Amino acid sequence: MKKQSFISDSQLVAMYVNGDENVLEVLIKRHRDKIFGFIYSKVRNHELTEDLFQDTLFKIVRTLKKGKYIEEGKFLSWVIRIAHNIIIDYYRKNNKMKNVYESEDFSLFDVLHDHALDAEKQMMRRQMIEKIRLLIEKLPEEQKEVLKLRMYEELSFQEIAEKTGVSINTALGRMRYALINIRKIIEEKGVQLVG
Repeated sequence: MKKQSFISDSQLVAMYVNGDENVLEVLIKRHRDKIFGFIYSKVRNHELTEDLFQDTLFKIVRTLKKGKYIEEGKFLSWVIRIAHNIIIDYYRKNNKMKNVYESEDFSLFDVLHDHALDAEKQMMRRQMIEKIRLLIEKLPEEQKEVLKLRMYEELSFQEIAEKTGVSINTALGRMRYALINIRKIIEEKGVQLVG
């Protein structure tokens, strides 16, 4: 087999879509600096850049897994477009009380990290955090671990992967399934997070 550094992005994407989970790390390492640099140039904050970078990775994996990636040219250009859209979404949502149900993902982090809340909203936030904590306890152990590391310790997916001894793709997958399962529990049991 060719050394992975000589394999084109298109070939790596095809290998990933066909089940070779390890090639995702090659793609990420290959383009990390450019993606990170692009995000940083827009937000000028290292911590926020790291969060938006992780969100970009999550969206890349989700899109590839759903088979929605269409080879239109360069993989990096496609990733930069994703990062650009995530930055725009971040600024649209910034400084607002977040809606628990979002269009593509169930995002607990937006609610948990909104520090500009009045007293009533802070009380609602505390109640919501407690309800979310109880929901998290119902998850399978591996999903619970990743979710807690991301939410409470605010680790990046790379750090979670290293800490749990799995690939970044596995960490992202566990996070995705954790959020899907929490959404199912909320819908099935009619849990009201707000109010």
